[in-house]
Amino acid sequence: MALRSVRWLAAATAVATGALSLLAGTTATTASAAHSVAPHPYISLPINGKTLATPPTTSFCLQNFGLHCYQPSQLTKAYDLAALHDHGIDGRGKTIVIVDSFGSPTIANDLHVFDQTFGLPDPPSLTVRQDAGPVPPFDPTNSDMLGWADETTLDVEWTHVFAPGAKILLEETPVSETEGVQGFPEIVKAENYVIDHHLGDVITQSFGATEQTFPNKQSILNLRSAFQNAQDHHVTVLASSGDDGATDAQLNGSDLYTMPVNSWPSADPLVTSIGGTMLTLDDNGNRLQPDVVWNDLNTVGGGAGGGGLSTVFPRPGFQEGVRSVTGNHRGTPDISLSAAVDGAVVLYFSFDPTRVGYHLVGGTSEASPEFAGVVAMADQLAGHDLGNINGRLYALSHFRNLTGEVDVTQGNNTFGPFTNSDGTTHTVVGYNAGPGYDLASGNGTVDAARFVPALAFAPNI
Repeated sequence: MALRSVRWLAAATAVATGALSLLAGTTATTASAAHSVAPHPYISLPINGKTLATPPTTSFCLQNFGLHCYQPSQLTKAYDLAALHDHGIDGRGKTIVIVDSFGSPTIANDLHVFDQTFGLPDPPSLTVRQDAGPVPPFDPTNSDMLGWADETTLDVEWTHVFAPGAKILLEETPVSETEGVQGFPEIVKAENYVIDHHLGDVITQSFGATEQTFPNKQSILNLRSAFQNAQDHHVTVLASSGDDGATDAQLNGSDLYTMPVNSWPSADPLVTSIGGTMLTLDDNGNRLQPDVVWNDLNTVGGGAGGGGLSTVFPRPGFQEGVRSVTGNHRGTPDISLSAAVDGAVVLYFSFDPTRVGYHLVGGTSEASPEFAGVVAMADQLAGHDLGNINGRLYALSHFRNLTGEVDVTQGNNTFGPFTNSDGTTHTVVGYNAGPGYDLASGNGTVDAARFVPALAFAPNI
């Protein structure tokens, strides 16, 4: 059985009225139907190979697919980014590092088309490096490479939406990251090279593996050198919290755990864990209701934001104030941004000649690169790199109304029903959002116009 590649990407491409599906061999799930566990990113067979010739609007998606979808201008409005961008706070002078297995052979062209479509400037630079070793030639018939190219496109295009003035460095690694250790040594090597050579200011990681799929705790600890290196060099490291709510993949890649679990690197205290929310916006980006925890598994067959308690890492000092929630464990996520499939974002790619055009994508793979843009703007405003921001995030939570941390108090990350390969059906009860910190949304979400200056000058507890 093929191993599951666990980049956190839930992608949906719709082709007919009511026909929404997710990328990876599974159809949309209803509340009464069990969900078949499938790899990330999700690509459903009925729509695999289809595309959209023009970027869809929210009204179009609602009318034709029964879900919300958003263009860059809408999230720019929703997160109050224009107030920063219009004053030159756009990440200029900073470099966002994106790490993905294999990358995409057409990423430079695709970002340029994306920018032209949505009226964005090209970034000051887009640099592609392969510091962990040469990447195999791209094979458009290789589903794993296609999935990573999907992921790469999402990461690059949407970090650029949030910080259009930042440089982008794409580190392509030669081995696919799957459950367990595989692929991580190459990722660590690439990240250490970037840090040692002062090539970037913020690193975003849209992947993870369930803690229980590693041979033992030490095998995780052995992979932490890049994060410790980043801490020493004041580089911020982010990671997506996952797309399967309170559960995650088993080592065989096709089944989910039937108990709450957590994933690494998201659970690492040296990393900021980025969870997922669902936004409900109109065509202009105005909120029609408060953001909630992303969980659309039983409405559009999507997924749910990862979050929970680590079995590897104890509660870090920055979570001392939320020990009533986390107990003696590291809890995730730390903060959350847009990730819902019912609220998918538009991207453009051409790496697959059978799918050239616009696509709809969700997942915490979206949220982490978006937040990388937020951090790049805070670095710019502070005049120096903030490094590990976790202490700052929890310090700001004491003054939410002033600091742009917006509490998310509705929703949960319970996941199910899903059916494992042995035919058994399960639901993993997750965590509810509520006032203050929780294991579904972390410290909530952000109003960037207030949050960026607050983060830039916050104390690091």
